[in-house]
Amino acid sequence: MSTEKITLSAQSKAEIDYWLKKFPDNQRQSALLAALHIVQEEHQGFLTEALMQAVADYLNIPAIAVYEVASFYMMYDLKPTGRHKIYLCTNISCMLRGAYDILAHLERKLKIKNGQTTKDGKFTLKEFECLGACIGAPMMQINKDYHENLTPARVDEILTNLA
Repeated sequence: MSTEKITLSAQSKAEIDYWLKKFPDNQRQSALLAALHIVQEEHQGFLTEALMQAVADYLNIPAIAVYEVASFYMMYDLKPTGRHKIYLCTNISCMLRGAYDILAHLERKLKIKNGQTTKDGKFTLKEFECLGACIGAPMMQINKDYHENLTPARVDEILTNLA
C-alpha cells in the first residue's frame, strides 16, 4: 500500500460509526462495504491506496482485506472516473432485451469503450453484471439513479438531461 497518510473526515467517520453500531465490536470488518462507499463518494468517486489504508486503520483491519474487497466488487473504482458513472447491466434479462445494442449505442454516442471515460471527464461507462432490476430490462444506473426499459432514443434523452 501507499506511504501517503490520509485521515478520514469527521463526516466519514460519523457515517462509518453509524454502520459499525450495527455489528458486534469484534466484527468491524462487517462495515467495510459501507465504509468504502462513504469514502469513495466523498473523494471524487474513486479510492486511492491511501484512502483504503485510512479505512483499514479506522476499522482496525488488515489493509489487504480492504484492497481485496475494493478490487473485487465492481461498484468501487480504483482510478478517477467521470462526473457521471454509467453502469449498464448486461446480465441475462438485460442481454435478452437488447443491452448489448444499448452498449454499442452508448459507445458510439460517447466515443468511448466500456471501462473508459470521455475526454471531457463527464462520463465513465462500465458494463455491469447485474443491477437487480430485471423487470425493467434493459436498464442502466447513472450515479444513484436507475433508468429502465431503455431504447437508444431514451438513452439520448437521459444523457441530454444530465448536467
